[in-house]
Amino acid sequence: MLNQFSRTELLFGREAVEKLSRSRVAVFGIGGVGGYAVEALVRSGVGTIDIIDNDKICLSNLNRQIYAAHSTLGKYKTDAAIERIHDINPDATVNAYKIFYSPETESLFDFTEYDYIVDAIDTVTGKIALVVNAAAVGTPIISSMGAGNKADPTALEVADIYKTSVCPLARVMRYELRRRGIKRLKTVYSKEPPIKPLETARADALETEPEPGGRRSVPGSNAFVPAAAGLIIAGEVIKDLIQYRK
Repeated sequence: MLNQFSRTELLFGREAVEKLSRSRVAVFGIGGVGGYAVEALVRSGVGTIDIIDNDKICLSNLNRQIYAAHSTLGKYKTDAAIERIHDINPDATVNAYKIFYSPETESLFDFTEYDYIVDAIDTVTGKIALVVNAAAVGTPIISSMGAGNKADPTALEVADIYKTSVCPLARVMRYELRRRGIKRLKTVYSKEPPIKPLETARADALETEPEPGGRRSVPGSNAFVPAAAGLIIAGEVIKDLIQYRK
């Protein structure tokens, strides 16, 4: 019988589609990268999605984030996401948390409940906490490295963290995870050297959107690199969940 996942079933089979419907994936951070990851996971038939993000949609999100539109400005990203997810798949279960994930809030989550975790958050401390907690219970995790200040989506690659290069965030993560005894981490990262933001545009961005915590660094971004990273991440999650191999 024809249904919204019939085309997916043609590729992977009914058993895989049924397995995805029983799967639960947590996406930490639903901005430029995480939002597109959620989009593809829902359209692939993942039955339960946990979305974790405490941000509201602002004007500068419009250039790259799938939940950002003039009609959603000022809304919590999780609220906009719930509406879109249920519009795509009314049967999907969505657990939303308006929380900034960090070592201070990690106790609110039981990682044994998830079949897969997507790390699409920006802070190093939060990313490390996600990876360490996932490793402690054996839950698969994939982590997004830096997508800001990049303009070439074809430079994105999937690799273990210890085989990454060029990306400054990946370099920091390699060091910190090695110190904690983490032996592997699947990542999506870019081999493109970061582009230095234009100073005139940076001044305007800082004036209109000061960084949390007083940081004075606003990365440049576009509509295609974060989106491509999010879709690649979703593809890896789906293939791992159904154990798809060419």
